Amino acid sequence: MSLQIDAVILAGGMARRMGGDDKGLVELNGKAMIEYTIERIKPQVKEILINANRNQTRYAEFGFTVLSDEHTGFLGPLAGMITAMGHTQADYLLVVPCDCPLLPRDLVARLLAAIEANDAELAVASDGEREQPVVMLLKPSLRESMTAFLEAGERKIDFWYAKHRFAVAAFADQPNAFVNVNTPEQKQRLAAEINQS
Repeated sequence: MSLQIDAVILAGGMARRMGGDDKGLVELNGKAMIEYTIERIKPQVKEILINANRNQTRYAEFGFTVLSDEHTGFLGPLAGMITAMGHTQADYLLVVPCDCPLLPRDLVARLLAAIEANDAELAVASDGEREQPVVMLLKPSLRESMTAFLEAGERKIDFWYAKHRFAVAAFADQPNAFVNVNTPEQKQRLAAEINQS
């Protein structure tokens, strides 16, 4: 039996460091940032969901289901994950941010291998030095635990997954895989990198 794996792209944040611009829609070399993310993960998953709390009509133009947080008030990535976990029947849900245009093309395979090798409930990606809490593969059945954590006033994803059996998949061989864009300067640097990739 082959596993069904869906994905959610988190585009629900406030993007304060980008002057409030909606990061997924910021253009990089003439394409919205989220388009790069979609291109990278589409061959790796069955369905893609987009979590967005504004510009939903614009996000819907990419052809995927757009979900707004069930918990209101811009509560961060956990709220987007909880919403997506309630809208998938998949065995696993891949979580990625909308502003990582160089995500690994073997992201799912390596996260899944880490889960299976460690009998874990979820796997989080690492760039070889630091864990990337918004890049993970997890079982949707963890939704209840995540909801309780969020409703207790907690926000930090790594504090949540530390309570579970988790594995780490290192991508030290792809050092730019998780480079993201928080400032206009980073955007310029990344545009140059994309031209070379």
